[in-house]
Amino acid sequence: MITWHHLDRFWRALLAIAMVALAVRVGYVAVAKSGPCTLRLNGEVVGSYPSECTVGDQVFYNSAANRLAKGDGYVEPFDARHPPDPGTGPAADHPPLTITVLAPVSFVFEHVPPFSWFGDATHVREHRYTMAVLGVALVILIGLLGRAAAGGRAGLIAAGIAAVYPNLWVNDGLVMSETITGIAVLASLLLAHRFAVAPSARTAALLGAACGLAALARAELALFVPLLAIPVALMARGCAIGRRLRLAGIAMCMAGLVIGPWVAYNNLRFDETTTISTNDGIALAGSNCRRVYYGGGIGLTSLDPPCIDHPHPRGDQSVVATVYRKRAVDYARDHLRRVPVVVAARVARTWGLYRPGDMLSYNLGEGRERWVSALGIWTYYPLLALALVGAVLLARRRAASLWPLVVPTLVVTIGAALTYGQTRFRSAAEPSIVVMAAVALSALRSPVQRSAVSASADPGGPEQHG
Repeated sequence: MITWHHLDRFWRALLAIAMVALAVRVGYVAVAKSGPCTLRLNGEVVGSYPSECTVGDQVFYNSAANRLAKGDGYVEPFDARHPPDPGTGPAADHPPLTITVLAPVSFVFEHVPPFSWFGDATHVREHRYTMAVLGVALVILIGLLGRAAAGGRAGLIAAGIAAVYPNLWVNDGLVMSETITGIAVLASLLLAHRFAVAPSARTAALLGAACGLAALARAELALFVPLLAIPVALMARGCAIGRRLRLAGIAMCMAGLVIGPWVAYNNLRFDETTTISTNDGIALAGSNCRRVYYGGGIGLTSLDPPCIDHPHPRGDQSVVATVYRKRAVDYARDHLRRVPVVVAARVARTWGLYRPGDMLSYNLGEGRERWVSALGIWTYYPLLALALVGAVLLARRRAASLWPLVVPTLVVTIGAALTYGQTRFRSAAEPSIVVMAAVALSALRSPVQRSAVSASADPGGPEQHG
């Protein structure tokens, strides 16, 4: 059995940081998300629960996980035309990974004593604490990625930043996909680094599977396959071109094996062709209309008429998505001269470079308190500056970890350019920002430390080279 004394210094320090991360996340949920939640329908109170109400996409993730735990499958949690009546139609509003992870939690706290004795009627509270625990795993993985990129010192600095960085722990108090997405992203980046150092068919397969899981967390992360898995395989050191192609093929096949069953399932139950999610229709229509092409809302999205109909057009989600996609394409085609400006605003908003203060109010609709959003803004900019320095240092060292760290930033930028600007979309790239900032900070050494490092690197002294 491994005890505390058997762990090396890095792991002891990393686990200590993980305990701090757990305290931050549990404390945030316990204090800021304590509730109570009072549900009202037509002005009348219809229920009261001890945890805070969910808003935005949290409603879907929480309710869909509860329905899946009851054996209803991946269905619409509520009737779109008559909420809060239960829905019956197939649903793929979002990819399935987050719902699938949360469903066992709902089941345990619904049916398994003694957990069921303490379960919230909506399981919102249980889902929040599950995310808090998963957020600690995210911190540990960031520490491991930092160590892989630039050594143990950088790894511990990265984990320390991640433990207290508001733009990370705020996600761990929400019933949304960001935390689970981050874990899938970090698994992909760690495997990409491992593959770059020591290419093998096994690692290629694991990398492809991790990229597939990332896509099942957020649909745009399917870009990890062409932007991460394939380039890393094709750039494999010490391999003939034929072997590189085979390794790239293995990664693609494994990604397809992970994503394929969900895509096949969707196309068996929807009327129109559907891949990972049906949410692209609403996302595109909401971000391609006058309200977000002009004025102060440029680069954002709108879920109100005339951008999005209330109620939605008739048909299942795939039919609705098809209608909205066509509407979005038609509007963009009719306003082609405006598109570059809008795209620039979307990207700039996502990276906090255009009207960042707008997010203080916008994030309220997703359950992020104004004070947390403000704290996230003020801590993000110095971290971004350090990350740019860290990227330069890794480039100078020709580090194998640089390209994997850059890929999430490319995917986030592409996703924002195609849909709309929102700091939440940056979450897939936040671990890369943290790690590259840690690389920069780990390079800051005092003269005494630099002398010690030089001495350890050359123990024989200058006379050895005489």
